[in-house]
Formats: sequence, structure tokens, C-alpha cells
Amino acid sequence: MNVSSMPHQPIPAGYGAPWVPPSETERLLHEAGMRGDLEGQLRVLAGAELFILAPKAEADAEPDALYWRAYRDAAGRSCKSVLTRGMLPPWHPEWVFHAVSFKWIAECTWHDPHQLLTVNAGTPGQLSLPTTPPHRATWLRYYAENDRPSGDRLVALRHGALHGPLAYGLACGVHLAIGNGVPWNDVGAVYHGYCEELELLRDSWGITQHTEWRSQLDALLGGRNSPPEPDFVLRVREELRSALGEPPSAELWRETAAGHAQDIGVRHEKVGEIEELVRRVMRYESRFRADGLLPPDGRVLTTVAYDYGRAVNLARWGLSARFCHPHEAEQAIVYAGALSKAAYGSWEEYSAAYALGRVLRFDDEEYGRFYAQSVVAHHLLSENEGSPWRNIPWR
Repeated sequence: MNVSSMPHQPIPAGYGAPWVPPSETERLLHEAGMRGDLEGQLRVLAGAELFILAPKAEADAEPDALYWRAYRDAAGRSCKSVLTRGMLPPWHPEWVFHAVSFKWIAECTWHDPHQLLTVNAGTPGQLSLPTTPPHRATWLRYYAENDRPSGDRLVALRHGALHGPLAYGLACGVHLAIGNGVPWNDVGAVYHGYCEELELLRDSWGITQHTEWRSQLDALLGGRNSPPEPDFVLRVREELRSALGEPPSAELWRETAAGHAQDIGVRHEKVGEIEELVRRVMRYESRFRADGLLPPDGRVLTTVAYDYGRAVNLARWGLSARFCHPHEAEQAIVYAGALSKAAYGSWEEYSAAYALGRVLRFDDEEYGRFYAQSVVAHHLLSENEGSPWRNIPWR
């Protein structure tokens, strides 16, 4: 594609008849439009993710600025365009998207009183809105009244991966997708907005270029990102279980783990931490059973799921930040899915292991948001008819 010729308003192509809205947002907008319900459309926009196209070079040069260019529609009217997530065009290395809110749009300076805001221009779900001060005041009112979801929801795109190895791998990253309120099955133009992605990867992962992204991804796929101690104590339990033919007592597990740690040269002060880690795992697993993450006699065999699940999302973040191309991201996602399938026997086993890896690292037995998010995600995936657990067999 010649980047210099790419329009400020991308027009997604390939829609047949009848048109099927790609997500709930587009469906609600389209249905409200079909019945002439402008108020309904505004309420949907008040809670929707909205995106503005930008040249990557421009966003890189001035990450704190957002130049929102106008274009002329077929009737010659001046317009500024936004897209909902489901209407974003395919990934392109030199064009990115800024994430904005309906509030941000309403508070922008609109110099031309006749200028229009177009939503999903050039698609069956197109909407054009006047931008006079009274109109924008109405937008702000709807935004203030809207009860916007703050993550913890299962979202999918109808044109995203739903079956096959890519969908399987994406389903292994679904916990973070639920927490972030983004579609679980999309490998496309954005995850968050472009600048937010760059900030996340820089501040949380130390990633500013492809080689750093690849290094972190390989560590996750190799199960080397998370601390090794949880899997050490879990392996000790499985070895005891195999030798005894039954679950070891808590005391035997704790003492054996401490002894093995001493045998391999762990410092004395760390041996006590190993013993306490056994106690923490037991307490978390007990809570997992009470909250339905594990069956009454269930246990976690390895926490490597936490690295594999994050590998899926790091692949998506790297693609969104333009640190890799779609083929490389998709390869990593498929590989993470294959690794997960080899390590676990079911979606439920995988989910409990992911949750244990996460809470051992971040929750510190507070049973706070890291724990609560894991429980919410597990139950959403167990109970929602649209869950990949219901539609993609583990084996």
C-alpha cells in the first residue's frame, strides 16, 4: 500500500449483504439507526471505544499531540471521522490509531459550525452528527450519564478468530483480555490505543523496540519470566504424590520442599520462604476450591500458564505497538496455545494455574483485585455461552 495515498478516513471493505455488525457496539448503533433512534445511538457512543487514524511517524514524533484532520465527504461537507473497534481496518505498519472517548470529542475545538462528526464512514453502520455547541453539550450529558463498563467482560469480534490454532492460542490469553475489556479473539490494528501501548510496554516491560519485545516474549514462552519457586514446590508435591500413591500431608510436603531446597544450595533464609510458600499455595488452593476455581479435590500442577497467557497478550501488544508484524505475533500466539495444551488437561485446569501464578506474584494474600479478577474471569468463561471454553475443545 502506498502510505501517502492512504485516506484520513479508512473505509473497511468486504461487506456483503446482509451486513452483519462485527460486535455488539456496531449492532446497537445499527439497530438504533434503523429505527431512527438518535438518542440511542448517542448513548451507545457515550460508552464505546472510539479511534482516530494517524500516521505512525507523526505519532512517534509527537506522542502527546493528536492531529485530527478533516476530510470532505461525497457531498463536499467537511467532516472529522472516528471508528468503533469493530470497524477498524487491517493492521498496517505505518498507520496507527489513537483511542479517544466521546467526551474528548465533545470537548474538542470545532472551528467550523457546519463540520460533521462521522462514525464508521463508508460502512453500512455510518452515522453523521452535527457538531454545534448545543449538540456537543448533549454528547457530554450522555457521556456523564453512561454507565461505562470498566473491564471484566467477555467481548469477541464476529470476524475474529473463533476456531483453529490461532483461536485456541488467543483463548489462552483471554484472562487479560477480559480484564482490559477488549475482544479476546482479535489480532489486529489495536489492543489499546497506539500511544498507550508504547507507554505500557516501556514502563511495565522495558520494551522500546523489536529485539526487547522478542526477548521478553521468548522468556514468557520458555516459562522463565515468573519466579521459579512456585513450580519448585508444586513439583515436590507431585513427586511425593507419585511415590506415596496418595496426596502428601502438609507437613511432609513442607519439610520435603525445604530439604530439597537445602540440598540444591538455597540460602538458609530462603529455605524459610520456601516453607511459607507451601503454606501460601495451600491457602490459595483452599480458597480456589471454595470459589469454584478448583474442584473439591483439585490442585495446580504448574503455574506456567501465567507466562503462556501473558505471552499471548504480549504478542498482541507488540503488534499494536508496531514492534512486530502480524505473522510473527500469530506464530507466537499459536505456539503459546500448543504449550498450554501440552501442560494442562482442560480449560479449567489452565485457568486455575494462571490464577495461582498471578496471585502468588501480585496478590500477597490480600484477596484484592488480582484475585477478584481471576475469579470473575473464570466464572465468565465457565458460564457464558459465547466463551471459547464452550466452543473450542481443549483436546
